[in-house]
Amino acid sequence: MTLYRPLKRLLDIILSFIAMVLFLPFFIPIAIALKLTGEGYIFYFQDRIGHKNKKFKIWKFATMLKASPSLGTGSITVKNDWRLTPLGGFLRKTKINEIPQIMNVFLGSMSIVGPRPQMEVDFLKYPASMRDKINNVKPGITGMAAIFFRDEEQYYRDIQEDPHQFCERVISPYKGALEIWYQDHFGFLTDLKIIFVTAWVIFFPTSQLPDKLFKNLPPRPPELTHTPT
Repeated sequence: MTLYRPLKRLLDIILSFIAMVLFLPFFIPIAIALKLTGEGYIFYFQDRIGHKNKKFKIWKFATMLKASPSLGTGSITVKNDWRLTPLGGFLRKTKINEIPQIMNVFLGSMSIVGPRPQMEVDFLKYPASMRDKINNVKPGITGMAAIFFRDEEQYYRDIQEDPHQFCERVISPYKGALEIWYQDHFGFLTDLKIIFVTAWVIFFPTSQLPDKLFKNLPPRPPELTHTPT
């Protein structure tokens, strides 16, 4: 792990710079569209728990109402959430809303691959035994939990309990187990696989490739044994 860290940072700088150049032409029409729809703001900056559990501001395209954290289901987004802006559903479905995080990567608060950074209210849903382990590496734009919970909203669709309770009881412990699995398998090949699978499931969202490609994963809770559709 120690030998790969400096190489990983160098790759993050190079890849994030290339991504900024490549995505710049797409930023302009998206920015215009966001400015003309919803509440008229383009970026959303939010406190997240990052490396060594320190807070940082994450960059995202705005997809929800500004007051969303205090409305509806709060930090949890459900299927067809009414707080989404006109473009929000599309941006979230395609993961385009995550693209501005390349700025976080370039500046050093995030990596391309790593545990997904959580809001404090959601970070505290991890079991206490996991909280000091999950962020021993920098958080990432994509990662194990991002892949296996790529359509997390679907898991809340048919539950009979409060979504926050379900998250704390079922989803967060498994997310945490996946993020710790990543650290146990930390390395260039693992990162390469995660980047490839992230792109793959955008085009083939119901693909079983993640389960086939990553070995010795923590067992899923019974409530999560189905693949969201």
